[in-house]
Amino acid sequence: MQSNQTTFSEDGIPEGNLIVFDGVCILCSGFARFMAKRDKHAGFRFVDAQSPLGRSIYRHYKLDPDAMETNIVIQNGKAFVKMSAFTAAMKSLGWPWKALTALDHLPTAFSDWMYDRIARNRYRFGRRSCSLPSHELKKRLIE
Repeated sequence: MQSNQTTFSEDGIPEGNLIVFDGVCILCSGFARFMAKRDKHAGFRFVDAQSPLGRSIYRHYKLDPDAMETNIVIQNGKAFVKMSAFTAAMKSLGWPWKALTALDHLPTAFSDWMYDRIARNRYRFGRRSCSLPSHELKKRLIE
């Protein structure tokens, strides 16, 4: 399990595996809670995209911190966005969740189009504010 002490790289990004998620989107925060609960080895830390650190990470990867159109999954120093972020996270969980990496075999243009449709309409799928973070998520949340 990772220590509660967060170390940062020279470019200000927390070191280690990280998930940056939209904290007011029920789908995105649900994804973070899902990962925190099933990530048995505590391999990921989490950052709310609305926090100053989350906004900084979005800008670092040349993403619009106001649009927040994707979660960012940083694993082994590599950043993943859109469907690749989802499948990278699922792969880390092992079976049966690893089976969802089959989505990686879709053409990128199609999977990004599909992801973008969900992202643009995500507030229509549920309320725009979500419940408090789970205990599993709260203890691994940075900021």
